[in-house]
Amino acid sequence: MRKLIMWNMVTIDGFFEGPKAGDIAWHDYVWGEELERFSTETLKSAGMLLFGRVTYQVMVSYWPTATGEVADFMNSIPKVVFSTTLHQAEWSNTRLVKANAQAEVAALKQQSGKDLFIFGSAALSSSLMPHGLIDEYRLGLTPVVLGAGNPLFKAAPKSSRMKLLEARPLKSGCVILRYEPFNG
Repeated sequence: MRKLIMWNMVTIDGFFEGPKAGDIAWHDYVWGEELERFSTETLKSAGMLLFGRVTYQVMVSYWPTATGEVADFMNSIPKVVFSTTLHQAEWSNTRLVKANAQAEVAALKQQSGKDLFIFGSAALSSSLMPHGLIDEYRLGLTPVVLGAGNPLFKAAPKSSRMKLLEARPLKSGCVILRYEPFNG
């Protein structure tokens, strides 16, 4: 069974993007050799990427024309975009799913292969969390307070306790945090 891993950069005040969709310029504050190496290592364990519509549109506006090792990976890996409003998925190796995201993700997890990853896509993640479909949360805690933006974790009817798997500080001030849902 494959794991579903959510990987996101997040500010100290809990935002994964600024007030505008795709506003992630603050990632540059911590981007460097260590974070690039961690990201490349992470990508090697990915078998498929999952996106909500908004993050998908940000990604498709950038990656198809980008070059380099990460761009080659992003353009070739299988991807699924969950949206009820998109008419087609234009990015290479992307399948559009308009139906129930929870059922589709549960089925994808049952397949063999490398792990599934969610980048961005806070709304998609928040729809999967109550169903216990996210197996691990990887956060790049960035030492910046934006003051406004799009929160990574949305309001939920109940709290979700987490178990710390790893805390790895980087020279840039970013701290890689890995958590799994606490089942105790």
